[in-house]
Amino acid sequence: MAIKTQKPLAERMRPQKIDQIVGQQNILGKGKLLDSTLGTGSLPSLILWGPPGTGKTTLARILAKSTTADFVYFSAVLSGVREVRKNVDRARKLQKSEQRGTIFFIDEIHRFNKSQQDALLPHVESGLFTLIGATTENPSFEIISPLLSRCRVLVLSSLATEDLSTILQRALTDHDNGLGSHGLLFGENSLDALCDLADGDARRGLNILEISASLVMHRIKSRPDNPATITVDDIREATQQSVLKYDKNGDEHYNLISALHKSLRDSDPDGSLYWLYRMLKAGEDPLYLCRRLIRFASEDIGLSDPQALIHTLSCRDAYHTLGLPEGKLALAQAVCYLATAPKSHSLYRAESEVRRCITKTGSLEVPLHLRNAPTKLMKDLHYGKGYQYAHEAENALVAQDHLPGEIRSQQFYFPSTRGYEALVKERLEKWKIILQKRTDNAQ
Repeated sequence: MAIKTQKPLAERMRPQKIDQIVGQQNILGKGKLLDSTLGTGSLPSLILWGPPGTGKTTLARILAKSTTADFVYFSAVLSGVREVRKNVDRARKLQKSEQRGTIFFIDEIHRFNKSQQDALLPHVESGLFTLIGATTENPSFEIISPLLSRCRVLVLSSLATEDLSTILQRALTDHDNGLGSHGLLFGENSLDALCDLADGDARRGLNILEISASLVMHRIKSRPDNPATITVDDIREATQQSVLKYDKNGDEHYNLISALHKSLRDSDPDGSLYWLYRMLKAGEDPLYLCRRLIRFASEDIGLSDPQALIHTLSCRDAYHTLGLPEGKLALAQAVCYLATAPKSHSLYRAESEVRRCITKTGSLEVPLHLRNAPTKLMKDLHYGKGYQYAHEAENALVAQDHLPGEIRSQQFYFPSTRGYEALVKERLEKWKIILQKRTDNAQ
């Protein structure tokens, strides 16, 4: 008995009605945009944004069926401006001859460059067609602003384990489109393993299920006494290995590094280690992570623990020496150190304030007493006049200005009261009192 192969299982199990879609209640639930739109006969232009296998194409087809409009599908990978123009002409003819609208569904719309997206804009504006674009990338970065502003963005989420379980169980038992005619069963823990390997992607889960089922059917054919049970080993054999969703240049990359950075900032070593190893397992360049940790040491710790920067630089050197896989442990050590170190963003704030001040005030003159005077002419122009040499003063402290006169009293650095920076704060306050007394005495 052979499994039907005319269409992949994932295609055969594609929902045909809105109530057959599992999950995505954030956009399909009662009172949501699509709930109120379905049945009205018209649709707004939409961008469907979500990971692979979450139902973007399926949803677009079902939405199109709710209208009388002609549905045109094409892939941004395979199509270009020429195909757009061809379909625009077709849409015009339909509008004129049959008073029918057109729905343009563009899969992977982020693959269209600016000029290709520009070609769509006037027709979306005029209402010649309704655009539905599907993308796995953040529309804010991949869709031109004029086009994005004329579309509603609907965010589809990775499917939860219970949703995947429902979809996969349905595919196994469905007699019309699924595998139900073969009498297969999930063995102990195999459905859970399949859901884990699907990783929120229904298409991936159905593809693994189809291959797993083929393995079982082949086994039964050679030995009819074997049970028709899909085991965890069958699923692993079908999968070969799990591949985590990740695009080193895409939105998921930025989501994960953001999660790592925020976990470090919140002093959570467990969360920090989790996101570190998620990125490493997905194939992130360890040296990129080293650079981010070095940046974090200054941005979020700074002088509250000056050793943090040294540790992260040592981490990079250790990775250079060890490579993979041993070098991963150096990153783990640095991550735990940073997560458990006292936090301060005083340096980061000081940098921002200095840059803002420079932008606002421009190229202010260097005070004469701070200028070097290597020539007689420069000395005659009073370069360096009145400069006090700190090493010859008591406590190596001198009461002189080090900023241009226009911003003489400006303060940029405000140390925190955490870690080593508390000592810095105390020292600066003590120096300020000493210098103020000297100034008062001099007057």
